[in-house]
Amino acid sequence: MIQNFSDFCQGLLSAGFSMGGGNAKGIFALIPYDWTQQDALDTPVKWHTGDPDTDPWEWRMRVLEERRDIAYSKLFFKISGFITQAWYPLFFAVRRNGESFEEAYERGSISHMAKRIYEIISGQDEIALHQIKSLGRFAKEDKSAFDRAMIELQMRMFITTCGRMQKKNQRGEDYGWNSTVFTTVEAFWEKRGLLLPALDPQESHEKIRQQILLLNPAAEEKNIRRFIAG
Repeated sequence: MIQNFSDFCQGLLSAGFSMGGGNAKGIFALIPYDWTQQDALDTPVKWHTGDPDTDPWEWRMRVLEERRDIAYSKLFFKISGFITQAWYPLFFAVRRNGESFEEAYERGSISHMAKRIYEIISGQDEIALHQIKSLGRFAKEDKSAFDRAMIELQMRMFITTCGRMQKKNQRGEDYGWNSTVFTTVEAFWEKRGLLLPALDPQESHEKIRQQILLLNPAAEEKNIRRFIAG
């Protein structure tokens, strides 16, 4: 059983990918329990304690800040997940199917709200969520469409989480919760020395499928398809 952040990283590198929360969703999760179940388990790994070595909630940012071989974002079933550098190109091949953002938008498979957001993010090196909202002048009534578009862009692997930023007021003082920082998928991996190769989507899908069945032989095909294709 995973005892700390180091164990988690080694387990993830071995598995290749994992759901991010405490629910395997019928596929696979390195930490398969959430905070409501953890007290019944004999483990030092517990959610929302704030301990960077044993709190899985902290690990989602630690992998981005301290490692160069793991991505974290809303990747599976519209919720969070991890993918290692070795497996990311295969998911990328399936999700993007060789299309650029412009090609996907012209084909009508990307929403207009996602286009507005993507143009802001792609014009920056990295940008925090609150800055995206400010630069885009998104109104309160845009919130639902904005949230859906952010998930859409992450699931389609056009953007990804790359860290966090402390908000500051007009006096330069820290306030509130940290804001999640985003960048394009290509920029994220270029900074980590990886140029995403053009792989065959069907072959990539099958390789991921076989790995899922190694991790969870009981996984159902309908869940496997959703997990891989987004």
